[in-house]
Amino acid sequence: MSDRPFPPRKPRFQRPAGKHGRRDPQPKRFPTDLDVTVLYGWHPVVEALRNGKRRLRRLLATENSVARLNEELGAPLPLEPEVVRPHDISQLVEPDAVHQGLYLEADPLPSPTIDTLSGTRVVLALDQITDPHNVGAIVRTAAAFGVEAIITTARHSPAATGVLAKSASGGLEHVPFMIVKNLADSLIALGERGFQRIGLDSSGDANLDEVPVRAPVVLVLGSEGKGLRQRTRECCDVIGRLDMPGEIKSLNVSNAAAISLYAVTRAVAANAAK
Repeated sequence: MSDRPFPPRKPRFQRPAGKHGRRDPQPKRFPTDLDVTVLYGWHPVVEALRNGKRRLRRLLATENSVARLNEELGAPLPLEPEVVRPHDISQLVEPDAVHQGLYLEADPLPSPTIDTLSGTRVVLALDQITDPHNVGAIVRTAAAFGVEAIITTARHSPAATGVLAKSASGGLEHVPFMIVKNLADSLIALGERGFQRIGLDSSGDANLDEVPVRAPVVLVLGSEGKGLRQRTRECCDVIGRLDMPGEIKSLNVSNAAAISLYAVTRAVAANAAK
């Protein structure tokens, strides 16, 4: 064994201090608080900023987005934005999310109850639809057709935030969610209040166009794969179906929601005009 001393270790590279050595302060990560609604993208954020019922907490925006907001909404904005880089927002949202330089944290909107529903507009109930993209597309369609509320369960349903809100493209501000523990119990309670409960399923009793529709009415949609659960079916007054003339006989649940809402809202409007 050699008695020569070991060569001195090379010093580790150190980033030079000063302007290039500092790290810019980073925004906080995506909040895990269930009482915080996260919205990103142009339409979801702009509609939330326009919504006087939405309590706003924190707005992050790039310089270009701030300029565009001022042009679209006018100054002053309802919430002072934190000007950040696009990468800072990308770190807060899901991978590959299209945030368009806007990120907003806010409180959830007030939720209606069965007793506060007016019954003058269609109510939509979702039976364990789990894909946030599908639910978001349904919310956007529901806003277009003037749906009064969307009933979902506390479990097996995506939260009204993030991906769902982006897919809804601002519709979340116009159709409130009513979160319930048990969908069957809620349908029973709606029936006691005089609501007609129409389920939608490929094995329905009649074509939806042939179902006599009356207000107040709740339209019930089943999950992407299994459709309506048996207990949910038992709580409906009638199960309608969409008859397809083409070779493909089934539709994505968000597309089925659009067609069925068109049929039901048209029927309700026709009956009201009589």
